[in-house]
Amino acid sequence: MLSFESDYTEGAHESIVRRLLQTNLEQTPGYGNDHYCESAKARLKEAFGVPDADVYFLVGGTQTNSTVIASLLKSYEGVIAVATGHIGVHESGAVEYTGHKVLTLPDHGGKMDAGELRSYLKAFYSDGTFEHMVIPGMVYISFPTEFGTVYSKAELEAIHSVCQEYSIPLFIDGARLGYGLMSEANDVAIKEFASMCDVFYVGGTKVGALFGEAVVFTHGAPAHFFTTVKQHGALLAKGRMLGLQFDTLFTDGLYFKIARHADEMAALLKSIFLEKGYDVFIDSPTNQQFFVMTREKAAELHTKVRFEDWCPVEGGDIAVRFVTSWATKEQNVLALKDII
Repeated sequence: MLSFESDYTEGAHESIVRRLLQTNLEQTPGYGNDHYCESAKARLKEAFGVPDADVYFLVGGTQTNSTVIASLLKSYEGVIAVATGHIGVHESGAVEYTGHKVLTLPDHGGKMDAGELRSYLKAFYSDGTFEHMVIPGMVYISFPTEFGTVYSKAELEAIHSVCQEYSIPLFIDGARLGYGLMSEANDVAIKEFASMCDVFYVGGTKVGALFGEAVVFTHGAPAHFFTTVKQHGALLAKGRMLGLQFDTLFTDGLYFKIARHADEMAALLKSIFLEKGYDVFIDSPTNQQFFVMTREKAAELHTKVRFEDWCPVEGGDIAVRFVTSWATKEQNVLALKDII
């Protein structure tokens, strides 16, 4: 059966698997205090142009989001995100579990509007009773968004500017960062990206690694962040497994090459659906593609292809999501022509 269900259904890029096997019996210090992690940190700093950044490796996306947010917020603060933001919709209340409220704004194709963010903050502090409320302590966005859309350079700069105006950090969820940066719709250079936020993470789980995310604090990490990571169950004792993976992904631009491949496969997939007369539900320029079809057609396709039923649409039809990955084969995408 063909699978376009998600971008973490495969294992890892063969270069990582090969290197893990080659180094399997090496003995290194634990918890990230090894030469592979140090090398990976140096490569990440170089790739994103942040020589003075602090870099940490965590085991997964949900742990990363909840840990970073908890480390930056005081007990009485919450995090601002759009209503469709991953932390408020698909993380089982992980942020709220740490005691912090997710404060929501409307989304526009999955994106936050800087003007609405400014209006929200201005209205909040204009209310004489704001001390009785949850204080907005940081802003969370994802790149690309839940809908596969990407922020323009101007949009990112505008949101970051509002955050600086109100002295709150901007955190960018980069679970699919490679797919966003390599999109033809993206106008943000790799070495510009880090300058538009205070902390971001480079997703490995969905972009070629077995597991793991690399958190980059562009202006330095909060005090005792390592301890916070362990407290949240996000610290890997065999830390070198994470370092080795990111060291491999950021050697010779591998991370960006495989991310570009996924975007190219997504563009091919979209062209096939359009050729077959399907309507686009959300116009995504990255590896997540959304289409509208009848429930009957979706049920029929589920017998031959794995994909996700996304949400109902007006008129009784359904929006579906097809996802390509770093490992998607062109022959599998082309096989859709005879199925859909």
